[in-house]
Amino acid sequence: MQRKCNRAHFILASIVFFSLTVLMIGIDAQARIAFVSDRDGNLEIYVMDTDGGNPQQLTNNPAPDRRPSWSPDGERIAFESERDGNLEIYVMDADGGNPRNLTNHPADDLYPSWSPDGKRIVFRSSGREGNWGIYVMEADGDNPLKLTKNQRADWQPSWSPNGEQIVFSAKSGREAHGDIYVMDTNGRHPRNLTKSHHRADYYPSWSPNGKRIAFTSRATDWHNLRSDIYVMDVDGGNPRNLTKGHHGADFYPSWSTNGKQIAFVSDRDGNRDIYVMDADGGNPQNLTKNSLAAESHPAWFRSAFSVAPAGKTFTMWGWVKRIAR
Repeated sequence: MQRKCNRAHFILASIVFFSLTVLMIGIDAQARIAFVSDRDGNLEIYVMDTDGGNPQQLTNNPAPDRRPSWSPDGERIAFESERDGNLEIYVMDADGGNPRNLTNHPADDLYPSWSPDGKRIVFRSSGREGNWGIYVMEADGDNPLKLTKNQRADWQPSWSPNGEQIVFSAKSGREAHGDIYVMDTNGRHPRNLTKSHHRADYYPSWSPNGKRIAFTSRATDWHNLRSDIYVMDVDGGNPRNLTKGHHGADFYPSWSTNGKQIAFVSDRDGNRDIYVMDADGGNPQNLTKNSLAAESHPAWFRSAFSVAPAGKTFTMWGWVKRIAR
């Protein structure tokens, strides 16, 4: 009887594992990159396959739409728009339908980033309480709360995959240099990761496994238009230049679902396009190749099934192991 029971559990576990594997493969095959383009004469949000194929326009509004951010389930995209006269955070369905204003405030609200559980959105605001600050709100726009309370200009927030920290860019006053900071999700314990006095570090992006942060860095001489994509450990250690040797500006990194690639913006071929490279900087490829338009702000859809945060395991997989015993 025990042997039959174990055999039944093994069969059930195999079925669940196979189904989950198929689901993960299907999600990975459907992975997409949202981006911004002015190819139709105005800044709009588009989506394309991860090889650059099948581009589709999602927004169509006279006002600029920028900085898309996928919800964890892939069903919605948050973005910033000036369609109501000032910068506001909006959300729309993943096919571009049903756009809704979440912030509706006289201040400029921008740079949205979803929490891993999809319940909150962190963003930057200027004008609500003086200087630029990082805020968080519920996914429907309710209960905005200011997280950073200092004299720095804080912007470009990005949520950690485990939901416990927020990385962001910051600079003080009129200083040309800037640094990458990380803080707890309640705004406490901010820590400077880059501590650069001669460079401007900005556009941070967490790797899916939570172990690394990609960011843009450039010299504080703003007459020098060169910038590069760097990656560092989450404690700021071991920074490495991934795009060294290429001319022009490389910026705005976004990790692939499996952490093996990084999408970014570059003008190395004379036009601003979306590129993708291996996570070590190798094999760069131009995805958009549009000489008549400027492309920017790539955002790779990351499925919750694709990569578990560092130190975590899938609940489903743990259940499969238990019933297979």
